Amino acid sequence: MENLGVAFAILGAAFAAMFAGMGSAKGVGTVGKSAAGVITEDPGKFGRVLILEILPGTQGLYGFLAAFMIMNNITVGMPLSQGLGLFAASLPIAFAGLVSAIHQGRAAAAGCGLVAKRPEGLGQAIILAAMVETYAVLALLISILLIGRAV
Repeated sequence: MENLGVAFAILGAAFAAMFAGMGSAKGVGTVGKSAAGVITEDPGKFGRVLILEILPGTQGLYGFLAAFMIMNNITVGMPLSQGLGLFAASLPIAFAGLVSAIHQGRAAAAGCGLVAKRPEGLGQAIILAAMVETYAVLALLISILLIGRAV
């Protein structure tokens, strides 16, 4: 019972990294399929679709950052209330990271189609996919604020 706070904090760190990472893996994979099709037709567009490929990977980094911050705030004998607070702080980036990375992958995959037909439309494709990122950034900020309040 005395280590229950630590256990919940560790679970929170795992949630942040795991769910945001799963979303990024799915999103990057979705873009990769579309990007491979574009490159098959025109290998010269690799650099353009690579930019779109990278975008959904950022949510995994946000989850890693939140997990790192949580792990840095774990202390031996941490009270249950503090551990639960850190667990709760992980939830915004865990779930918003999961969902936004998947949807950003879909938007970026559609952007690959845009680049295939109109290479000069890369900037527009990036903006459309980056709009989804806004919600992951907001979730990361909320998680950071909650981590600061939980300790």
